[in-house]
Amino acid sequence: MVFTIGGIREMRAGSRRRGRGAECTTVAEYTGLWGWDVVPGARATAGRCSCGAADCRAPGAHPLDPALEVRAGATLDDAARTWSETPGAAVLLPVGRSFDILDVTETAGRRALVRLERMGLPLGPVAVTPTGRALFFVAPGAAAELPRLLYRMGWDDAGLDLRCLGAGDHVTAPPSDLGGLGPVRWLRPPVPDTAADPPRARLLLGTLAYVCHRSPVRD
Repeated sequence: MVFTIGGIREMRAGSRRRGRGAECTTVAEYTGLWGWDVVPGARATAGRCSCGAADCRAPGAHPLDPALEVRAGATLDDAARTWSETPGAAVLLPVGRSFDILDVTETAGRRALVRLERMGLPLGPVAVTPTGRALFFVAPGAAAELPRLLYRMGWDDAGLDLRCLGAGDHVTAPPSDLGGLGPVRWLRPPVPDTAADPPRARLLLGTLAYVCHRSPVRD
């Protein structure tokens, strides 16, 4: 089930009328408009994770319960039912299904985005985190292909600050807070043409690798 833009506006209005949280509306947009699965995620306050584990390895940056996943096509009612079990949860997106993620520094990501747009290359969504990373959404399978692609392009031994997230990983979705450090934001928001069909990693990788190589390393 896919919603129209008008349907999303109606959901927003309905959310306000029924007092539903902003997270529910965000989840319904991601599942209904962009076709992504969503899972409730932990939040962190003062370094402590809402999961309650004293030794949590990723405070505020991991799923709370994979069984509460909201699948693509879910409605606002579906999101509200799930989020009522984990009120205030962050919105997390499972990677490796509709997309993989190319992860670079925000500085390199912004520079690369300008180059890629000038070149007229197809682009998917791009998010930036409060930790200074830029997340490029690319077609699934990129994580498995990355070593081979970097080798073929001659970047395999360049020590690049570039990695790829794939199946089993999750990213915090805008506008949720990441680990108590601040919200994740869209640098390039999703649009219907590319949200469900992001570009192949190989189309962006050469430019990203070059810019990462030229960007100064910060301690």
